[in-house]
Amino acid sequence: MNAPLRVNLIGAGRVGQTVCHLLQRSGRYRVQDIVARSSASAQAAADFIGAGAARTDITALRPAEIWLLTVPDTQIAATAASLAAAAYAPAIALHCSGFLPASEMAPLSKAGWQLASAHPVYSFADPAVAVRHFAGTPVGIEGDAPAIAVAEALFAATGAQCFALRSEAKAIYHGAAVIANNLTTVLQALAQEAWAEAGLSPEMIRAVHPALLRSTVENVLTLGPQAGLTGPAARGDLRVVHEQQAAIAGWHPAAGEVYRLLSTMAAELKATGQTRQAR
Repeated sequence: MNAPLRVNLIGAGRVGQTVCHLLQRSGRYRVQDIVARSSASAQAAADFIGAGAARTDITALRPAEIWLLTVPDTQIAATAASLAAAAYAPAIALHCSGFLPASEMAPLSKAGWQLASAHPVYSFADPAVAVRHFAGTPVGIEGDAPAIAVAEALFAATGAQCFALRSEAKAIYHGAAVIANNLTTVLQALAQEAWAEAGLSPEMIRAVHPALLRSTVENVLTLGPQAGLTGPAARGDLRVVHEQQAAIAGWHPAAGEVYRLLSTMAAELKATGQTRQAR
């Protein structure tokens, strides 16, 4: 039986904790060193993962076959530069940004490392929840061929399902993820604020909002966006659309503009199956 591959984790947040916990549990990988800004954060991650020595100095890490970077996007290039300057033996480096390509770690490539990015399509609100539900999660991967092969095997060990990404398309790809997840969440907050403005009590909002959201999600997942879309814009009730937009704009100007734009897209989606008009 082959010895487990050593993994060093740089960045001890929710993504790194989740992935490394699952890797350690698989028995095929051994989480070796964990770097965070504070020793307390690094140790908390090690405790959750169930392995790994807590570190705060990136130059104090031991050699490993795989280096997993789960730092914020804006820190990936600087972290890669620090690793390259530390003159570690070339290995595999993976980052988990959905927006930036593997080439963001270019200093390591110049030092002979193989690079890949691997983006799990999952909302990591709580690692304890994520490790229970991560199996089957899609993970988009791009980068150097040898590193892609390593990343696919690594995420397969977590129970994920990998798919290929085009490096040049990552900005739009990640934009889709933001729309599906983050911006959808913002719209739910906006709806709750509007219900409160209309006079609904918090208790009533907690009853009305989930009921409508669940039926909406079920319609979209079962029927698809075009068939699942309902409402005044979808049925062509322009008076309601215009007067409602004006009412919302009077209460919340930015929300009124969002309502106007999305209503235009809703009408186009219902008519053609696409949100943008044909050119």
